[in-house]
Amino acid sequence: MTEEQLPNQPVEEASKPHWTMWLAAGGCAVLLCAMLFVGVLVVIGPDFIEQVFPRSVVPAGQLPRAITLNNTMGNPNAPVHIIEYGDFQCPYCLKFWSETEPQLIEEYVNTGKVYFIYRSLGAFLGEESAWAAEGAYCAGDQGRFWEYHDTLFVNWNGENTGNYSKDRLIQFAESLELDMQTFESCLRDGWHTATVDQDAADASAAGVRATPTFFINGFMVEGAQPFAVMRQYIEEALRQKPSL
Repeated sequence: MTEEQLPNQPVEEASKPHWTMWLAAGGCAVLLCAMLFVGVLVVIGPDFIEQVFPRSVVPAGQLPRAITLNNTMGNPNAPVHIIEYGDFQCPYCLKFWSETEPQLIEEYVNTGKVYFIYRSLGAFLGEESAWAAEGAYCAGDQGRFWEYHDTLFVNWNGENTGNYSKDRLIQFAESLELDMQTFESCLRDGWHTATVDQDAADASAAGVRATPTFFINGFMVEGAQPFAVMRQYIEEALRQKPSL
């Protein structure tokens, strides 16, 4: 289905997620998305940590979701920094978003213990993956990255179905009442194409090979881990209290 052939579908609001959606193992492209509940722990060197953990001047009291680079939430001075490399088309990223992320935000981000950063994996599962990431960053230019991020997942309906065509991404922006002239220029003219390409390059350099992949103070964890597993990694990072 081409972009011009995409039907005008209704956009679901991000406040009404598909909590009852069932996900089958192997839903992503073969060998691309991480299998459920499979954790891999890898130590990343200090040079990489310095490169990917951004510094911020946002006051610590601005919680939750204190926006710095627009794709971050929480206290930039938190003892634990988590970077997620995700793909909006991956059902395992959807699973993490719907099942684990809300608890992570409530228990760790909103309490100032975790600073959370989202980055894309470029066109990992196809060009719609890159377009969706660009759309999220364009929304981030208007301070609405997380609302757009949630809207993409709420309206997920499979991989490379035309759902994240540029026309459809513009519909999502309209549903959030963004400045449409700015958003359309950003998306159509590729203002964040280089941003998304850099995400993919950084992920490749760090050894990312699946979505979602997380770096928790420099430790790599692969897969849509349940909250109980993520809590173990976070608590261990809190005990170590590394100097960032």
